[in-house]
Amino acid sequence: MRFRATDVGADDYTPGFGDARFRTRHYDLDIDYKVSNNRFSARAEIAITARTDATSIAFDLVGLRASRVQVGGERVARFTQRGGRLEIPLPDPVSGGDEIDIAIEYAGSPRPRRSRWGTLGWEELEDGATVASEPTGASMWFPCNDHPRDKATYRIRITTDTLYDVVAGERVANSARGGRRSWEFRLAEPTASYLVPMQIGRYTVKKVDLDGVRGELHFPPSIAARARADFAPLRDMVRAFQRAFGPYPFESYQVVVTEDDLEIPLEMQGGAVFGANLIDGEGTFDRLIAHELAHQWFGNSVGIAAWRDIWLNEGPACYAEWLWSEAAGDDSAHALALAHREQLADEKQDICIADPGPDLMFDDRLYKRGALALHAVRLTVGDDDFFRLLREWCERFAGSTAHTSEFIALVEEVTGRDLSDLFVAWLEDLELPEFPPTDLPSTPAILRGPVL
Repeated sequence: MRFRATDVGADDYTPGFGDARFRTRHYDLDIDYKVSNNRFSARAEIAITARTDATSIAFDLVGLRASRVQVGGERVARFTQRGGRLEIPLPDPVSGGDEIDIAIEYAGSPRPRRSRWGTLGWEELEDGATVASEPTGASMWFPCNDHPRDKATYRIRITTDTLYDVVAGERVANSARGGRRSWEFRLAEPTASYLVPMQIGRYTVKKVDLDGVRGELHFPPSIAARARADFAPLRDMVRAFQRAFGPYPFESYQVVVTEDDLEIPLEMQGGAVFGANLIDGEGTFDRLIAHELAHQWFGNSVGIAAWRDIWLNEGPACYAEWLWSEAAGDDSAHALALAHREQLADEKQDICIADPGPDLMFDDRLYKRGALALHAVRLTVGDDDFFRLLREWCERFAGSTAHTSEFIALVEEVTGRDLSDLFVAWLEDLELPEFPPTDLPSTPAILRGPVL
C-alpha cells in the first residue's frame, strides 16, 4: 500500500501555518467586538504542551496586531510578528512534555483574506459577522496553531452590542450592562481551530428537540417561516444518522441562518451556518442540511490529521446525503451512487483523492468519489459490516484525528478482509473504477423501518 501518514510537522497543503513544536490543550478567548465599526480587541490565554525541545514558539495571527505577550505570567519584552506569524521567544528553554501558559493581547479590524480556496476568516455581514475558517482562516480572529491535527478545548467570552445574538459554542452564561452584553461559551470536546464557531447577528432563536439532542435554530425574523419549514426534517436526520453512525457526539446542535447570502453552507463545531439564499421553505436544500449535520461525526468529532486526508471528511458527509434520501423515502443510496458514478465518468479524471493536492482538496469530484469509495466498500462487505465499521470509526477516533491509512486498517480489522486493491483503485488511481457486483436491497438494514 502506498497510503502514508504525514509526520507532526507543518501541513504541506498549508505551508506557513501551524507549529510542530507544541500542541494546544486549551484556549481562553476574551473578546470585545463593536459591530458598528468592526473593531476588535481581545486577550487569548493559551495552554500548550511542548512536543520537542524549543527556545521559541509561533502562533498564526493574520491581520490583527499583538501588543503584549506573557509566558508563564512573565512579560516577553521582544516578540516578532510578520507574515501572519507571531514568534515568541521563551524565557527558558523547554523540553518535550513541558506545559506552558501563554497570554496574548491583540486588536484590530478583522478582515477576510483571499486564498486559493476563496475568502477565509472573519467576515462582516450587513448587520453582524460570521467566520469561514476552513482551512486556515481561524488565525484571522485569534492566535492559534492553525493545523487540523491540533485540537483543543475552548472557553470564549465575547462582549458586543445588546441587540445581537451570538453563537460561539455551548452557551454557559450571558449578562447585559449599559447597552452591551457579554456572552460566555465553551467547547468541551477537542476542537480544531478551523471549526471554532463565531456567529453574530440579530437572530430569533427557536429551541428544538433533535431525537434527544438539544437543538437551536438562529435566524432573521424576516425568514422565520422558511427556516422553520426547511429545518423541520432535522430531527429525523439526527435519528437516522444516530442509527447509522452512533450517538451524536456533542452536547447540542445549533444552526445559524444569516440574513446575507453565502456561497455555501459550512460546518462548525456543534452546528452549521447557512446563508438566506440556501433556505427557501420548500426543502430544496435538504441534502446540504444533511451534509453539514453529518460533519459532526465526520470531520468535527473524528478529525483529519492532515489536509491530504480531506476525503475522510467530505466522502462520508456526501454519502450521508444519499443515506438521508433513502431514509426519507426518496432515491436509494445505491441509485444515487450509480447516477453520480455515471456523471463522474464523463468528467476529467485527474484527481487522486487520497492526495488531491491543495488546489483540488475542495473539488466536488473528491466529495463524490469519496462517497462512491464508501459505497464500493459497502457493496463488497455488506450492510452489517459496513455500518458496524462506520460506528466503530466514530467511536474509536472520537475527539481525535486520523489518517487514511488508519481508516483502511480499521476496515480490514472490522471486516477481516484485505481490501488493498479496492482502496488503491478508488483512492489513488486516476481512472474511475467500476462498482463490484451487488444484490443490495433497495432499503438498507440499518435504516429499515419507518423513519419519518
